[in-house]
Amino acid sequence: PPERKRFYQNVSISQGEGGFEINLDHRKLKTPQAKLFTVPNEALAIAVATEWDSQKDTIKFYTMHLTTLCNTALDNPTQRNKTQLIRAAVKFLETDTVCYRVEEPAALAELQKNEWDPVVAWAEKRYNVAIGSSTSILGPNIPASTKETFVSHLASYNMWALQGIEYVITQLKSLILSLGLIDRHITVEKAVLLSRLEEEYQIQRWGNVEWAHDYDLCELRARAAAGTLFVHLCSESLTVKHKLLQD
Repeated sequence: PPERKRFYQNVSISQGEGGFEINLDHRKLKTPQAKLFTVPNEALAIAVATEWDSQKDTIKFYTMHLTTLCNTALDNPTQRNKTQLIRAAVKFLETDTVCYRVEEPAALAELQKNEWDPVVAWAEKRYNVAIGSSTSILGPNIPASTKETFVSHLASYNMWALQGIEYVITQLKSLILSLGLIDRHITVEKAVLLSRLEEEYQIQRWGNVEWAHDYDLCELRARAAAGTLFVHLCSESLTVKHKLLQD
């Protein structure tokens, strides 16, 4: 449901056998499939609890992106395994926003070159791959070795983080922008701007519908930020263990 009257006073977290749980007064939070809502670490539990605690008189579920992502990870409604999640994420590379260029108008083509080329160049250097761009409706010819490199990279993430990565990719319509955001190469604001480059160009030229453009922009920023935070929080325990092993 989009909204529901708030039925609880206090929100807290507790540690159970399967991880950290969210308590709404004395009730345990459950997923849409009635599973116990359990997250893998305390930081993520605090973030989710904050979403519930921030709700006012009505619970606006559409604003609770972290809760939604956790529900997806717990219920796995599409019943996909890790390999399927990774392949779905890498498939976005074939239609990646920053790889599709226009030839006309010249001003937009120049804008795409100036704004998108640097992030593509970063990704090629960061992952030692060839990506390129194309003005063809078929898009660029992405080498198989590039796809396999991204498959290997994504395999280093756990299932929860992969759900978050795919979520960010679907928001930005770009694997390259999503990885740049998750790797902290670009900010949320920059990633969203680059994903909406053509739309922003048209708005600057023709104007925008008052309130609608700003609302869409804020919503996209919120979703991209939440997905990125979710990936980092879900990877937290692994990062800590890795650092301890290095020390």
